[in-house]
Amino acid sequence: MNLKNKISFIVSFLFTIIFAISATVIYILFADFRQEEFEIRLREKALSTIKLLVEIEEVDNQLLKIIDKNSIHKLYNEKVLIFNSDFNLIYSSLDDQKIKWDKADLTYLKKNKNFYRKDINHEIFGIFYDTNQHDYYALISASDDFGKRKLRYLLYILIITYIVFTITCWFITTYIVKKLLLPLDTFYKTLKGINENNLKTRIHVHTKKNEIDLLANEFNQMLQRIDISYQKQKEFTAHASHELRTPIARILAQIENRASEKEITSIENEYLKNLIKDISQLSDLISSLLLLSKIDSINKVENEICRIDELIFQSAENVRITFPTIRLQLDIKDSDTDNHTFEIKGNKTLLEIAFTNLIKNAYQYSDNKIVQISIYFNDSHLLVDFNNTGSTIAENETATLFDPFMRGENAKDKTGFGLGLRIVQHIINQHKAEIHYFVPAPNVNTFRLMFTL
Repeated sequence: MNLKNKISFIVSFLFTIIFAISATVIYILFADFRQEEFEIRLREKALSTIKLLVEIEEVDNQLLKIIDKNSIHKLYNEKVLIFNSDFNLIYSSLDDQKIKWDKADLTYLKKNKNFYRKDINHEIFGIFYDTNQHDYYALISASDDFGKRKLRYLLYILIITYIVFTITCWFITTYIVKKLLLPLDTFYKTLKGINENNLKTRIHVHTKKNEIDLLANEFNQMLQRIDISYQKQKEFTAHASHELRTPIARILAQIENRASEKEITSIENEYLKNLIKDISQLSDLISSLLLLSKIDSINKVENEICRIDELIFQSAENVRITFPTIRLQLDIKDSDTDNHTFEIKGNKTLLEIAFTNLIKNAYQYSDNKIVQISIYFNDSHLLVDFNNTGSTIAENETATLFDPFMRGENAKDKTGFGLGLRIVQHIINQHKAEIHYFVPAPNVNTFRLMFTL
């Protein structure tokens, strides 16, 4: 779960929990209020019945029943029982309802004056009434249908409101969090696109008041310092390589002159040849470092039209000068008569260097001196595969395959410095293309270039 979803979930969850607790408290408080209000109504009804029966002589049982029957404020399923001091029933209302009671209830009333309890769907209230001459006990039972209906209505309202609130809260919270963290998405996308080829990229800072913009500003400053250090490193490499080329060329020329003299011995001649070979390799290393430095300093390649097939033929001729035994097999798939089929925009010189290095690499690591090159299309990409048969690169070495001076286990008996593929990668990156290595079959190496058309 990413940060945006986590924040949205936590905030929405907290709000829904708080609302659920609030709704529960409201429901409980209203239920207590309904019960208290109904208890008061029962008390008033019980007291008024006892007073009518005991204190007014003109009112007897029959008249009281008539009054109860026609009472304007009649309760639902009402039942009233009145007992004298001997616990004898002296009045019972007309309805058929029953009240479960025993003498213990009346004894409890005499001691505690009143009680309230619930009996299934009814609520029972008991009260002790004391006159100067006699004691009376009243039990009244009724069902608060009106109050319970209001309580159910409140419960439905709270449930519906909770569901609507929860859904709305989740949507609004997700929207607000995404909007607030939108600069962080931009920050991430910009960071993802930064590499050694575009260190001058900067993150746009709107203000310096929020934490994301402060972080972006600090990152821009750090990136600027890295860019300066990187440029100084490239300048040093370029200058050092350039300065080393001249003395090495002089040394190499003097040794070659000495080796061409007739009076030297065969041992000395062999020694000089080995020395020439080592110095030549050192010269190639310096030339590669200088080339790599120049490629790194290119901010934008020229957008001239280049034909991939022509560049491959020219690169193959360049390699054939050094390795005359090379055999090249070119396979052009899905070709047509359109002359612009294999055209891309780029720098011809740089692409020729990249293709030359890939062909040379495929030849040196092949076991049959055959380099197979395939050109074909895949959706909106032009693909170029460089294949050879031979020892493949170990899976744990592919992650560092394009690092400078990286040489795998299959290169132990091969000459080189591990800069060729690094140069190729930089050139391909400059052209907004991709390079990948994979093993399509046992003992088959493939380097694939992907150019966007």
